[in-house]
Amino acid sequence: MTTPIKLGHKLDRYITDTLGRCFSFVPVCPEVGCGMPIPREAMRLEGDPTNPRLVTSVTHIDKTGQMLTYCRTMVRELEAEDLCGFIFKKGSPSSGLYRVKVYTNGMPARSGSGLFAAAVVRHFPLLPVEEEGRLNDPDIRENFIERVFSYRRWKDLLLDTPDVSQLVTFHARHKLQVMAHSPSIYRELGTLVAHGKEMKRPELLQRYEALFMKALALLRNHV
Repeated sequence: MTTPIKLGHKLDRYITDTLGRCFSFVPVCPEVGCGMPIPREAMRLEGDPTNPRLVTSVTHIDKTGQMLTYCRTMVRELEAEDLCGFIFKKGSPSSGLYRVKVYTNGMPARSGSGLFAAAVVRHFPLLPVEEEGRLNDPDIRENFIERVFSYRRWKDLLLDTPDVSQLVTFHARHKLQVMAHSPSIYRELGTLVAHGKEMKRPELLQRYEALFMKALALLRNHV
């Protein structure tokens, strides 16, 4: 029996040639990283969409354990990369972020996430993430780029171990930006900052970061 082999490349010129002018990339290939060959048999997700198995499409070899072991190691290694965003591959059983096909009793449903993408999102819940295909939408693309640069500014602030006065300055500088996404969250942030001296510094910064990134994740025209 001849096993179909996955051929071709996934190069995206917009990401490499346009975003590459502003971003430094950390390339990650989960399949190669976990020890799979090039070229290789196509794979797909099967079973429960909330906990799918990664299986080769024709020979039905279960690669789930191999991939999950890699995911657990790789997300810890990525902590050292000081990431400000992550771009995933649409439809991939490892790196697809949204609506990845999951087969149940031979029937596909676009209801899953790739195993590696899901692991990254769990480990870095506030990290701006997006799929390369969705970056063709101008609103989604603008929002993602905005979040990446905003997260970088926030992380730069944290490098200085900021006090409450520095947080107030950061908050004031981002007033119009946050309000354009969510006036209600901006008010929450204002209340948080106003009571900042009553809280322990790590808790204050953690709560501010979560609300700040939550607001920016909302598209401007959805407010």
